[in-house]
Amino acid sequence: MSLVRARHTTQAMKSLRLATLVGCGALAILCLPRPALAICTITATNVNFGNYDVFSATALDTTSTITYRCGTESNISVMLNTGSSGTFNPRTMRKTGEVLNYNLYRNAARTNIWGDGTGGSTYYTRANPPNNTNVVLTVYARVPALQDVSGGTYTDTITATINF
Repeated sequence: MSLVRARHTTQAMKSLRLATLVGCGALAILCLPRPALAICTITATNVNFGNYDVFSATALDTTSTITYRCGTESNISVMLNTGSSGTFNPRTMRKTGEVLNYNLYRNAARTNIWGDGTGGSTYYTRANPPNNTNVVLTVYARVPALQDVSGGTYTDTITATINF
C-alpha cells in the first residue's frame, strides 16, 4: 500500500519580516485607525495531515488553530489566501511537479471554504471582539480521497491576514 506524507504549512503573519499583517491599508503590526493605538497579533499552528493513503476511499481530515488578540474593540476579520494554487477550490500542495488537492474550511462539515470572500470563499468576521483576550479559531482541513500521487512530502504556505 502506497502512503503519501502530506503536510500543509500555515504561516501566520505577526511581524514586519513576514510582511502581510494588514491593519490600516499598510503592512504593519501597529496602526492608528483611531486616536488610540490599536494592536493586534495573529498566530497559527501548522496543519499536518500525516500520512495520506492513495487507496483509501475516505477523505483525510485534520484541524489546526488561528489565534488572534486585539487591543481594540473594533470589527475584526481573518482571511486566508490561496497559497500556491492561486485559487480557493481546490488549494494545492506541491512536491516537485506533482500536486495534491486539499482545502481549508471555517466549519466542521467542511462546506465553507476559508478565504477572502472571493471565488466562493468566506472569511471570519466578528464585531467587537473581547479586548486583549485571545480568540482561538479552528481551521478545518481536508485532503479529498483517491488522488493518484507518488509518495513524498507535499507542502503549501497559506498567509493568514487580520484586518481591524
